[in-house]
Amino acid sequence: MTPRAVIIGPPGSGKSTVGPALAARLGLAFRDSDDDIVASAGKPITDIFAEEGEPAFRALEEEMVAKALAEHEGVLSLGGGAPITPGTRERLAGHTVIFLNVGMAAGVQRAGLSTARPLLAGVNPRATYKALLDARLPVYREVATFEIETDRLTADEVVEAALIGLTEISKERA
Repeated sequence: MTPRAVIIGPPGSGKSTVGPALAARLGLAFRDSDDDIVASAGKPITDIFAEEGEPAFRALEEEMVAKALAEHEGVLSLGGGAPITPGTRERLAGHTVIFLNVGMAAGVQRAGLSTARPLLAGVNPRATYKALLDARLPVYREVATFEIETDRLTADEVVEAALIGLTEISKERA
């Protein structure tokens, strides 16, 4: 069993909106690895970061992503930082990975610089978001099967682009 599609991207790229909509269009189940982390830890991600630190969070995240990749057959959305872990990058090989790319202005606007996003909390969240994008963009592109620029697209348009990309990938692999 493997997911039909894995969705990655930075905060504000649309993973939480596009993932369920894409799953619905494909007639598949949707799963979010962040939900798995919260269920496993019994507390919000912000609390894991605050109480145990980012390394403990990333270890749990890697474990939950590995489990989801092994057992979920629908659309799987990963947390924005999941692909930075080498073990997760290795596990994504062979999966159809859709990278939802978002520029800084749109990403900041959509993410809302919320304190619910631990890596964006702080003195200068815009600078933090830019640094996050700069660091993660090469990683996202490394693991992606295809990329969708989401800045000027509605969620429905992103879903349509994902469906077209999945169709093209299916033809290539046939």
